[in-house]
Amino acid sequence: MWGLHPIASGFTKRVSTETNTSARGWPSWNSLLDMLQKDPCQKQACEIQKCLQANNYMESKCQAVIQELRKCCARYPKGRSLVCSGFEKEEEEKLKSTSK
Repeated sequence: MWGLHPIASGFTKRVSTETNTSARGWPSWNSLLDMLQKDPCQKQACEIQKCLQANNYMESKCQAVIQELRKCCARYPKGRSLVCSGFEKEEEEKLKSTSK
């Protein structure tokens, strides 16, 4: 079962309420600490936004910085980086379509 839990910055993050919880259903301390840590790929996500703004939102001109974000996302376990969630969802959809 998955649930949304608020974190200090005002965002929410999906955490498993089955494996990362105490006996009372609260998130474990490790889970809370993970949520409170700065997103490891935030810098690359900001660079993409800067690039897109500078290039009139033409994605083709920002492929190098997008690739840097993909590299960053590949270094961390799934669910660790909120900014990587779009890439993770994209990968899941690719796997679903190829398994049909």
